[in-house]
Amino acid sequence: MKKLFFTACVLLAGSTVLRAQDSAASRALTMDEYEKAKTFSVGDLDKDTYVKIENTYILDHSGFGKPYFITGDDGKKKRIDLYKVILKDGRIELGTLIFYTTENGKRYTACLPGYKADSKVWGKYFEDIHAIDKEEQFYVLKLSYVLSKELGFQLYRAAQPGAGTAISREAGTYGNDICFPGEMQVTMADGSRKLLSAVKAGDEVVTVDPATHQAKPVVVKGLTVHVAKNYAITRLLLLSVVERGDRDVLLSSRLLEATPNHPMAGGKTAGELVVGDKVLCAGGGGYRTFTVWDKTEAAGGVQRVYNIVAGGGDTFLMNGVMVMQKPLIAK
Repeated sequence: MKKLFFTACVLLAGSTVLRAQDSAASRALTMDEYEKAKTFSVGDLDKDTYVKIENTYILDHSGFGKPYFITGDDGKKKRIDLYKVILKDGRIELGTLIFYTTENGKRYTACLPGYKADSKVWGKYFEDIHAIDKEEQFYVLKLSYVLSKELGFQLYRAAQPGAGTAISREAGTYGNDICFPGEMQVTMADGSRKLLSAVKAGDEVVTVDPATHQAKPVVVKGLTVHVAKNYAITRLLLLSVVERGDRDVLLSSRLLEATPNHPMAGGKTAGELVVGDKVLCAGGGGYRTFTVWDKTEAAGGVQRVYNIVAGGGDTFLMNGVMVMQKPLIAK
């Protein structure tokens, strides 16, 4: 589901971006052209900015500037280059070719269709980048970031209408239970992570002071388990982007799911957070702020939800995200 969400972000970004490039002379990229474009290659990405293919197509890097370098939490650096795919006759822009190069020099090629392309072409693109994502971890997330920033499209603005539709179609249970799905992972005192549903009395978890960022262990008194219902779940995609130079980017992400009424550091609940809000997360050997990049809220399906009762502290780290302990909601 998460991979499909990220893939949808790329599709939304591309369709909106290429709509802005529309002209009277434009026409749709055909399936044959789409498959052919994926075989196009550029010998030297640093020098070959204008490449003719079979005297029929042109790959044009102008307007995209320098490549992006995306470094993930694993310290590995990826390079992403964008080229316009242009039909030489009539100078018709058909789409965007994406070259993604790993730290080992392996290159993945994808072709982002123009928005007029047939749904079957878009479907094939969707399948192709999802297949790459299975082999190259977080490919789609990194690609969505680059497309959104480079082409001036804010993904969350496109996602908002969809989120609203989901809420109206599928209403979840909004009650007084302040909890998390059981697959969320809690940071333990030894630095490991444990499924929330598996935490038990006597375990030690980490609590962090939101002001000083000082961490200490606290003992779990018990695990509150609420009856299975179709709870409303707020899903927050959090990003930290550190630009270390011209197009040299360190990109980190966190994904949190919680009932909308669960309190977060800063005084808001998960449901009250909006795109652009800052949330403290674990990262880089310490704690730093991440930005809410996308937020959706809908029924999460029938499931139990859980919450920890601890013997001290005010916070937990859930999926690496700082959340407040449940008792604080009554203060």
